[in-house]
Amino acid sequence: MFFKGSRYEKVPTQTFTDASGREIAYKATRFIPATPALVGHQVLAGERLDHVAWSHYRDPERFWRICDANGAMWPEDLLEEGAVIRIPPVAD
Repeated sequence: MFFKGSRYEKVPTQTFTDASGREIAYKATRFIPATPALVGHQVLAGERLDHVAWSHYRDPERFWRICDANGAMWPEDLLEEGAVIRIPPVAD
């Protein structure tokens, strides 16, 4: 359902049976884990979080690790020019 490396990859899938007996699959709530970071990155004008992820992880789809480390739901929340964002290690 989700690509390998997705933040939802390890979240359990649950099912709900509606009134007509149809089973509906859904992902359980994903709680943001503690994500320590030892490196900082100063945001440049016009920078995108997938580019930051590429420069640190060589994988633009790992931008969500940076979001988790900074308590952000949306990548755009971290892109204020001059801000220093925390970059966690690549491993989960």
